[in-house]
Amino acid sequence: MHPIPRSFRHLGSPRRLCPIRLIHSAMATDSSQREPRALTSPQLTRISKSMSFVLRHGAAKAGIPMRSDGFVDVDDLLKFPKLRHVTLEDLQQVVAADQKQRYTLVPVDPNPATQPPHWLIRANQGHSLAVKDLQLTPIVSPEEVPTVIHGSYERNWPSIEVQGLKRMTRNHIHFAPDLPNADGVISGMRTSCDLLIYIDAAKAMGDGIRFYRSPNNVILSEGIDGVIPPQYFSQVVHGRSRPTH
Repeated sequence: MHPIPRSFRHLGSPRRLCPIRLIHSAMATDSSQREPRALTSPQLTRISKSMSFVLRHGAAKAGIPMRSDGFVDVDDLLKFPKLRHVTLEDLQQVVAADQKQRYTLVPVDPNPATQPPHWLIRANQGHSLAVKDLQLTPIVSPEEVPTVIHGSYERNWPSIEVQGLKRMTRNHIHFAPDLPNADGVISGMRTSCDLLIYIDAAKAMGDGIRFYRSPNNVILSEGIDGVIPPQYFSQVVHGRSRPTH
């Protein structure tokens, strides 16, 4: 295993990481090597679900070492039973095809043309595992997040209306900075959500609730003891058509 270079260990901002979509074209190719297989959409989904489970929730139970910043060694990840048939090239396809940019895949060696490069991968957010150094950007002013929306479903509203938004088994409650498919919004809620809960970020931050931004532009909050109480709801849209103040 190559040692982790000083420049990689001391990265101060997620923007300095080199996502796979930027380095993929820089990888050396060898005409003697087989052409990577093209994964079908169902294959991409199956692999992504297994990756998501390990990187967000199951690494410790699976015996896969995870760094304090959430990265795991790709070689270790591919020992997970449901990923043993998967190759590095398959992972690259999954990461590049993921429209929500859930993952960051980086070479430890700063020269991705090195054969073989050493790779690390992590989930950008959504963990139930304790990850201390996930490189989330603290939001220090409500002006940074003029819109904060949590997407859910009508069936959950009776509970949410009374108890507020809960992080459940995750480390954070997830929000989007706008509606799905808006400019710059790639993740934060499912497009199938039929209940939109807008948060008064200024009021919440004024009461000490902290918000963060993930590398893929998801807004995250621990809430108060894992809950955003209903008093911080500024608007609720049922079926995306009937606003309730």
